[in-house]
Amino acid sequence: MTTLIKNGLVLSADGATPMDVLVDGETIAALLPTGSTALGDLETTADRVVDAAGKYVLPGGVDVHTHMELPFGGTNASDTFETGTRAAAWGGTTTIVDFAVQRTGERVMDGLEAWHAKSEGECAIDYGFHMILGGVDDDSLATMDRLVNDEGITSFKLFMAYPGVFYSDDGKILRAMQTASSNGSLIMMHAENGMAIDVLVQQALARGQTDPIFHGITRPVAMEEEATFRTIKLAEVAGCPVYIVHMSAREAVERVAEARGKGTNVFGETCPQYLYLTLEDHLGAPGFEGAKYACSTPLRSRHEHHQKDLWRFLRTNDLQVVSTDHCPFCFKEQKELGIGDFSKIPNGIGTVEHRMDLLYQGVVDGEISLTRWVEVACTTPARMFGLYPRKGVIQPGSDADIVVYDPQATTQIGVETHHMNLDYSAYEGFKVQGRVDLVMSRGTVLIEDDAYVGTKGHGRYLKRDLSQYLA
Repeated sequence: MTTLIKNGLVLSADGATPMDVLVDGETIAALLPTGSTALGDLETTADRVVDAAGKYVLPGGVDVHTHMELPFGGTNASDTFETGTRAAAWGGTTTIVDFAVQRTGERVMDGLEAWHAKSEGECAIDYGFHMILGGVDDDSLATMDRLVNDEGITSFKLFMAYPGVFYSDDGKILRAMQTASSNGSLIMMHAENGMAIDVLVQQALARGQTDPIFHGITRPVAMEEEATFRTIKLAEVAGCPVYIVHMSAREAVERVAEARGKGTNVFGETCPQYLYLTLEDHLGAPGFEGAKYACSTPLRSRHEHHQKDLWRFLRTNDLQVVSTDHCPFCFKEQKELGIGDFSKIPNGIGTVEHRMDLLYQGVVDGEISLTRWVEVACTTPARMFGLYPRKGVIQPGSDADIVVYDPQATTQIGVETHHMNLDYSAYEGFKVQGRVDLVMSRGTVLIEDDAYVGTKGHGRYLKRDLSQYLA
């Protein structure tokens, strides 16, 4: 099966060029300047021709932070691997890296096997795994080597938050970082001072402060900044690269920028919710509505200029990646578990379908360039997590994961139009410039003419290499 995508503006992290793209089977076969005669009569011999005139042709999005079916807070994330990856495809994302989970007291391999069982044969798009280490001991440290060498899992997430569930103390974190330093893997860190936060939470509840906004107030900026600084120093001692997830606060990213200025291999990720939503307007919504926006790290105050600075850090490459931390919980029956006690609200926001559109709105608003859009949403995530050049770029030999994007159309976001398994939208009423027109995964069309034409089980598990972003 050959497909010719003609007359489009092909975007990469390096530039934007009018090109025709030839897809042969599952991979990209050739790129030629639009109008070139080098392909001869290909337009008449190709099995399919897509006219992308006036549109962008870019690599499929790579979302390296999702939580499908995650057990959390007495319930499970509402998107399955089937519904969540289908929604991702609707939004122009063609690869996810989800988190297999080892909880405290469990074996790492048992957690990995559980995630393979959940995902196998279910996904609409290609997927890989990071490994959450909820218990650092001799067995889990030895298993890190096994996962890197045999399973294609080359990144491990640790938590400074959630005591009794995922939390690791500094000694355990250092041991895991030392192991990562020896096997070449990348440590990912949830950087919040969970022990101190728990004290603030209990004090707030004792004062009768139970509304959702106190989820954010009891997780102040200082708790993210301190944990970020501590993460960096531990990584320096271990000689280990570290990637800090879902960064929301200017002060925390400034610690990353300082370390990077000294040559430390530290990287930062932010998410659309921190670029668009705020503590007062969303988490502080009237009644219990704010529970819809409870996530960790929390939304930050609109009075403190965090959003403006996060966009700036994306421009200066002090933040390298935008992922979603997609972890949806329905308002009814799930978020409502926290009525009367904000600490019992399941933490998470559903965004996997909207990341590419919300970031393109940043292009429209002049926050980032077209090439930076592709870089933070497609190319750098693939390089950071060992998927490049198979993913994240349009070039011969790469997987034919391609999005045709219409910059003149608009996308109206809301619960009535999204495809996530979620009974509300955190971005209800948002109208953004730009719209996904066609989505292709390994040469197979998934989205076309505003319809899903993909199939469950098309997605394949990806064994990842070591990070190429360090090379």
